[in-house]
Amino acid sequence: MHPIYGLLGDPTAFLDRLFAALKEKNIEVSIYELDHLCYRVESRERYEELKGALSGLGDLLSEKEIGGRPIAAFRLKEPIIYKNRRIWCLELPAPKEGSPYPEGYEHAEFVIKQCFPDFIGQHQGTDFDTKALSKHINPEVRLQFKGFSVKFHRQSLEYVIRYLE
Repeated sequence: MHPIYGLLGDPTAFLDRLFAALKEKNIEVSIYELDHLCYRVESRERYEELKGALSGLGDLLSEKEIGGRPIAAFRLKEPIIYKNRRIWCLELPAPKEGSPYPEGYEHAEFVIKQCFPDFIGQHQGTDFDTKALSKHINPEVRLQFKGFSVKFHRQSLEYVIRYLE
C-alpha cells in the first residue's frame, strides 16, 4: 500500500469514476500518460499541513503563486499505482479566497501526443472547455464531470516546471 493512502486516502475510487466517465464519453486514454493527480484542501492551514507531510513522500518540484494562491507540485519517491499506470506527481493547490472546495482528489491530467485541434476533432460532440488553450505555458483542454474534472496537456507537469517556467 502506498504511504500516500494514509495521508490523503486511496485514489482508486476517484480514478475508477474518472475512467468510467471517460469511457462513457468514448475517450480512449490508454496511450496517454496520466501525468498527475490534484488533491484539493479546504483551508490554508490544511494546505501547509499537507505540504509538510508530502515533503516526506516526495520532492517539492515547485511552489508558485497562481491565481492568487500557492500551488505545490511534488514528484513522489514511489509512484501511485493504478491498474497498469504509475502516477509520479501530485499537485496540491491552496484554496482560492471565496472558492471553497471539499477536501479530496479533484482532477487528473493526461499528456496527449497530438495537437489540440486533432485531439478535439477525434472526439466530435464532446463539450471540451477550451478557455485554457490561450495559456502561454502548457495550454489545456478540460472536461468537467460532477465532482471532478480531467485535463489534457501537451507537456507533463514535471517537464513544464523543470524546463518551461
